[in-house]
Amino acid sequence: MDWGRAKNVLIYAFLLLNLVLGYQLWMDYREQVGSNLDFTSLSESTQQVIEENRIQLLSPIPTETPQLPKINYIYSAEAQGEPVGLEQPIDTELIYADEKELRNALEGKIADLGNYRHDPQSDKENIIVFRPLVQKEWPLFNVELEFIYESQKIHAYREPVFEIMPTDDTEEQKVLPASKALETLIERNFIPPDSAVRDIQLGYYGQLFNTEDQLAAPTWRFTLDHGEMIYVQGISGDVLTPKSDTTKE
Repeated sequence: MDWGRAKNVLIYAFLLLNLVLGYQLWMDYREQVGSNLDFTSLSESTQQVIEENRIQLLSPIPTETPQLPKINYIYSAEAQGEPVGLEQPIDTELIYADEKELRNALEGKIADLGNYRHDPQSDKENIIVFRPLVQKEWPLFNVELEFIYESQKIHAYREPVFEIMPTDDTEEQKVLPASKALETLIERNFIPPDSAVRDIQLGYYGQLFNTEDQLAAPTWRFTLDHGEMIYVQGISGDVLTPKSDTTKE
């Protein structure tokens, strides 16, 4: 056996292994940096709580702070009709691959589908959720259009009955930055240790009252890794949790 050649082969193998391990460490570092995107936009005290509680940020922290009004809308969950069956089932993969194809497939079946957007964070078992858009941009988290599927085929839908009232006479106010809303949740322990924030989104949300006339305000929605959603009102900074649907001062 040529021991000199075997020794060289082993050296090259170890060098290659070191390169692979180094690349893997670099990728892990990049992933960790990405998971804490905009970490430095938070206060030092909040960063300290995040580190101590091992909280991960898996979503970028949005930087927009638009001026938006509160809205009035008419909606009653009890008024929802029964699911409407589709004559021709539609592949669910159209939603995840290209929503335009889904819209084309449903053209003429659902009025104003262009003013809805898929909300993957709210999808349920056998139900795909779309939210209506306020000003064609901000989802209304209290209302949903449901697509019901089975065996990867959408066979029915349930359309919400609601109406957003004109807001011309409603004062627009600058929305609280998402970083400030997140600081409130972290420093007041609304986000449990060893959990992750997987999505941060601005939309409209309001407590539902026993009346058809509802009020919603610009609100930051934070979705945690186990599916829980927590809302921070974008004007007052109040925290709302759907479990109790009550304001936390």
